[in-house]
Amino acid sequence: MFYSSFLRGLAKTASLVLSKKSSKPVADKRYLINNTKNVINAILFISLFALWSAELQRFALSIAAFIVAIVLATKEIIQCVVGFIYISSTNPFRVGDWIQTKDFTGEVTATDWAKVTLLELDPKDHSYTGRSVFVPNSQLIMLPIINLNYMRRYVNHSFSIVREDTNFNPFIIRDVMIEKANQYCADFSDVAERYNTLIETRLDIKISGPQPAFIVSTTDIGKIKITMSLFCPTKQSKKIEQRLVEDLLTLWSIEQKKHKQLEDTSKNEVLDA
Repeated sequence: MFYSSFLRGLAKTASLVLSKKSSKPVADKRYLINNTKNVINAILFISLFALWSAELQRFALSIAAFIVAIVLATKEIIQCVVGFIYISSTNPFRVGDWIQTKDFTGEVTATDWAKVTLLELDPKDHSYTGRSVFVPNSQLIMLPIINLNYMRRYVNHSFSIVREDTNFNPFIIRDVMIEKANQYCADFSDVAERYNTLIETRLDIKISGPQPAFIVSTTDIGKIKITMSLFCPTKQSKKIEQRLVEDLLTLWSIEQKKHKQLEDTSKNEVLDA
């Protein structure tokens, strides 16, 4: 304090001396007085800073440590807020959309600064499980988000059936199964075709459908695997699947009986000969 008072007194004394000299009508020295004041003020500021540098340094370190502690303690909250800003700016989905993350599939019911609320869906049959899932916004920044909104009305539903009978040719029942699938989808075939075209136009890609597909393959251990795909209303997909499974197993059983009868007839003919 004494040091700063001394500098202020020195500045005032210098100003008075220069003012008295400038009162003479020899020359206008206001420019010199102003510059002198500025130089003395600068010296005063630098002197005070040098005098208090240790205290200022400790204060700055304390502030930095406090800020770091606050950031570490609120890291998750900050990430959630950043995630909300990211979701709001990019708009990958909105309330009412169906989305899929790494672990959950559901309908978005609410969003806020901390989380996204999902009404969970069963990915197998797209039915509501009755459970609510709360996904922190921070996870949505790092995890992939799949928008399934186009599946709310219609879905490209696929299911498979595996049989052990490798002696049976499944292509015998292919046309009948395709006809059955078309029969079950006849009520909404026109709407399904329009919706399929709408999705392809919006996404600018070619998706399978709306015609049913019948694919025959084998498993790793050599069993026959039949996969059927159809573009149908999401709410009716499981019902249509069950009807087609019933038809397929019935036809399979009938063809097996016919095949066995033919084998028995052939054996009898050989024995008779």
